[in-house]
Amino acid sequence: MVAQLNDTAGALALLLSRRSGSAKAMTGPGPSGEDLATILKAGARAPDHGKLAPWRFILFEGEARARMGVVLADCARQDDPRVGSERLAVERNRFLRAPAVVAVVSRVREGIAIPEWEQSLSAGAVCTNILLASHALGFVANWITEWCAYDPRVKAALGLKTTERIAGFIYIGRPAMPLEDRPRPDIEALVTRY
Repeated sequence: MVAQLNDTAGALALLLSRRSGSAKAMTGPGPSGEDLATILKAGARAPDHGKLAPWRFILFEGEARARMGVVLADCARQDDPRVGSERLAVERNRFLRAPAVVAVVSRVREGIAIPEWEQSLSAGAVCTNILLASHALGFVANWITEWCAYDPRVKAALGLKTTERIAGFIYIGRPAMPLEDRPRPDIEALVTRY
């Protein structure tokens, strides 16, 4: 019973201390291959009505992050042939901000009994589990989308099907500076009792 109380206290402490760290303020070392496997296994423990696994992962590590930057810079050039060098540098370095980036791809199956909304929510729960697992392993993580999650050219470059969307890019690394907590909502102001 005591061990269970300690585990409960530890789990609650983890949940109550989790916070995002800016992708712009991350450094290495990043998660090892073993760490990433654990993080993704935790992600896959998300609620999943119908056992569909309506999501998948794309990992960006090492040189893959720079290759993604080339794709993003090319998109910027296509949008504006006179794009400035600053914007191109931002796009080239976007995925280099953290040692590892995980794209969580939501892959909804249409025409089945499981509502599409529930499948999309499952992908969001996967993202949350990845954030929590990263935090538990001592990393900082940031779940963001930015323009590239919605751009059809980026989706094509990543091999996404028409039924797939990017639920988020999760940047994982170490905080380059101490994290500060942000003001949290007043829970009582958000609760209605029926």
